[in-house]
Amino acid sequence: MKWALPDPFVTDIDVTDEAIDAYRHVNNSEYLRWIEQISWAHSEALGLSLKRYRELDRAMVVHRHELDYLAPAYAGDALQLATWIVACDGRFSITRRFQLQRKHDDKMLLNARTWFACVALSSGRPKRLPDEYRTIYGNAIVEE
Repeated sequence: MKWALPDPFVTDIDVTDEAIDAYRHVNNSEYLRWIEQISWAHSEALGLSLKRYRELDRAMVVHRHELDYLAPAYAGDALQLATWIVACDGRFSITRRFQLQRKHDDKMLLNARTWFACVALSSGRPKRLPDEYRTIYGNAIVEE
């Protein structure tokens, strides 16, 4: 696969019938669900699991999603979804970028970006990134 940025964190997706909508292609909400899944998988691979989030009383919550749907996916398609951390302000936020491609023809199906804000799990109020988040997410940044 040709990715826009180097060293992506990648997951494979096999499109099932449950993902298909009345238009006979993958429903838009599935793309968002896949983005959430790969975000968690990447964070866990970096060492920040949900358990660790809870221990630190911090969470990275979605502030904004931007999804550009470029082409549809269909039942039976084998896809690859990639993500990168492209920004960490060291205070309150990180930004992820995503690309979704179909394997058999390398067709780009989606470009997306999500901005996350740090909050305390106990209150839901904005809180500074813990040192651990700053270090782990900051060291994972890929320059655009």
